[in-house]
Amino acid sequence: AARGVGASMKVLITGISGKLGRLVGKRLDALGHTVIGIDRRPWAGAPERVQMFQVDIRKRPAEDVFRTERPDAVIHMATVTHLTHKSPDRYRINLQGTRAIVENCHRYEVKQMLFVGRHTYYGAAADSPLYHTEDEPPMALNSFPELADLVAADLYAGSALWRYPEVNTCVLRLCYTLGGSKHGTLANFIRGPRVPTVLGFDPLFHFMHENDAGDAIVAALDKNLRGVFNVSGPPPMLLSDVIRDAGRQNVPVPEVLMNITLGRFGLPRLPTGAVDHLKFPIVIDSAAFKKATGFQHAYEEAEALSAYRKSD
Repeated sequence: AARGVGASMKVLITGISGKLGRLVGKRLDALGHTVIGIDRRPWAGAPERVQMFQVDIRKRPAEDVFRTERPDAVIHMATVTHLTHKSPDRYRINLQGTRAIVENCHRYEVKQMLFVGRHTYYGAAADSPLYHTEDEPPMALNSFPELADLVAADLYAGSALWRYPEVNTCVLRLCYTLGGSKHGTLANFIRGPRVPTVLGFDPLFHFMHENDAGDAIVAALDKNLRGVFNVSGPPPMLLSDVIRDAGRQNVPVPEVLMNITLGRFGLPRLPTGAVDHLKFPIVIDSAAFKKATGFQHAYEEAEALSAYRKSD
């Protein structure tokens, strides 16, 4: 059941210094909630009332924040999601960090936990259905092991639904976000003047304006959601149209030449498994989330792309 918009809570946000984390933190602060942030990175210019703790979510000082602050709700956003990020810390942050947050929520009697995941959980594969629903298993991990840690974090967060039923756990699988911050997987991929595509393929890309993504997370918190929910805004667009409307040049590359082309000639660097994401769509069905929250996106695809392009 929803608490009602007027109910004030103490909300702890992990990964608050990220672009989406800041956006959610500012929204909750403006709504009158008490916001606590945990991030290894500083947040210069954070709202005055937001209390920041520069600590690692896996370490004891983060647990101390739970013990002393006793938040009502936790929004876990401290995951590494970029397809291009391959640091040794990535696995430890994504899986061990999520495990630490889940355990702390249980230990310190947090009432609600939101895990903000990604729609790339489902994987890109030739035999996937066009619209993914929440009960589908992850696919294509054998071809893209870089996603395994994110999938494991998603599944671990979801397991809290039955392991710790007293914690109201919600897993959100957001589609790509795009906007003026130029932050996120899709934003990074189309950042340069030339964007590679696989010759003969033009998959649908599902994305939403970053402001809508922030509003969706706040709506999930307000409605006290429990369970797993896909989150999207407007319908998906063909990758070629995304590239064109972002003001970039589409560079079709034969698949056999992809691995020697990526990272050169002004093209972005991608791991081998990410090439499937340029061939096959990952489109999600978010009807359950919209029904549970009444969420409606405020920005169309063109507005998200326009905001992205204007920030060049």
